[in-house]
Amino acid sequence: MNEQKDLSFAEGLKDAVPIALGYLSVSFGFGIMAVQAGIPLWAAVLISLSNVTSAGQVAGVTIISAAGGYFEMALTQFIINLRYSLMSLSLTQKLDKTFKTPARLGFSFCITDEIFAVSSGKGGHITKKYLSGLMALPYFTWSLGTFLGAFAGEILPEAVKNALGMAIYGMFIAIIVPPLKKNKGVAAVVITSVALSCLFAYVPFLKNVSGGFVIIICGIIASLAGALLFPIKEKEDEET
Repeated sequence: MNEQKDLSFAEGLKDAVPIALGYLSVSFGFGIMAVQAGIPLWAAVLISLSNVTSAGQVAGVTIISAAGGYFEMALTQFIINLRYSLMSLSLTQKLDKTFKTPARLGFSFCITDEIFAVSSGKGGHITKKYLSGLMALPYFTWSLGTFLGAFAGEILPEAVKNALGMAIYGMFIAIIVPPLKKNKGVAAVVITSVALSCLFAYVPFLKNVSGGFVIIICGIIASLAGALLFPIKEKEDEET
């Protein structure tokens, strides 16, 4: 009981500070990217307010700028964000008894990789107050960073915008490099996806495939290749 009482809104805010700082810089890059793609400032901020998914938003802007269709957009977002449903299911095991279905649905909106990681590593059951604090600050800075980036994208010189717009891609690189060095399976997935992306970028008859479907095809093929060639062994197999 004491452990649960300690999980307050203030503690959630405290644990959210590193996440919020990271989101501020990354969403700044997204804001610039959105403006460069022709999306107005208000729409860029609305995207961040209603999505809270870096990879999904970057892919979405890519599809919008390429005049992709609704089906392409829906399928791309489904594949990219499917992991959040698995995270939400896993996190339900740590929620306290005050979480009813409406509350679970509401809080699931702001489940991200970082929020899931911090919540999963927290001792005891997760309370509504704690999860509210953990989500509130990152959600605010994600939207604020998008606004600042989109605003800067409208007034900064083109060279500066291009440089700052690379921040969001730097985040993706920073995420994949550490596990890539340690795990052959992750390295195989990354190399496969990069090779496929190059094919779609430079092979003449493949260059006409829209960006959204390129993401879908590369993601599925690379994931299947990693799962088939480097399956995760059960603990029993590893011990024998």
